[in-house]
Amino acid sequence: MIISKVLIGFISLVYILFVGFEFFEYSYVATQISVLIIPLITLLYFISVKKKTLFFSLFLICYSIPELMLFVKDAMVYQTYYYICNTLCVAAYVFLLIEIYRSINFKEVIKRFKVQVIVLAILSSYMGYVLFKIISPSLSLSVEYILEISYNILILLVLSVSLLNYFYKDDKKSLFLFLGALCIVFSEVINIAYIYIANQNLLNFMFVSLFVLAFFFLFQQSKLEDETEEVLAAG
Repeated sequence: MIISKVLIGFISLVYILFVGFEFFEYSYVATQISVLIIPLITLLYFISVKKKTLFFSLFLICYSIPELMLFVKDAMVYQTYYYICNTLCVAAYVFLLIEIYRSINFKEVIKRFKVQVIVLAILSSYMGYVLFKIISPSLSLSVEYILEISYNILILLVLSVSLLNYFYKDDKKSLFLFLGALCIVFSEVINIAYIYIANQNLLNFMFVSLFVLAFFFLFQQSKLEDETEEVLAAG
């Protein structure tokens, strides 16, 4: 309990330092500091959450490794660094998607929410198209291209499935999971704008802040019991 409180305080301090350095336009230092936040949240998860799940644990681990790899980026060939980090991030979202998928009955979801499924499919396709139009001029058809497209498709799938999960369960755990996925998508859209459109400190601040908020929601949902499972167990 004490260790958890210390970690939470340290995470808060790291975020405040990031905001301070970003505000004073020390972007390099701010970036070096910000990469500590997700690994610290992962450590907090393994220390404080009693009922851990395999796929959510793998999601956190796969996302933490690329963050920490920034410290050895200069010692690696850029392409190697790029492939390892992006492959791990893609794997992370696959694990998160499996974590959500395994907790719901998709046949029942499609039966109960046909209209919502169709609307989500249309919106996700449109968002995917917009993201594709933004990044495609900067990438040729290659492994990088496939990784970028896969990454964007996966985050949209995570958002859609988490929303359907919330429709299906309508509890606090599924709400936090959806809010986490929503913040991830918004943060990634801002990150794309930061990388491909306008390299501005404000965009980087918004990207990191939304990403931290996303992992806060995901961490909070990991501490909650699934109310649907509790009802079934009680029955």
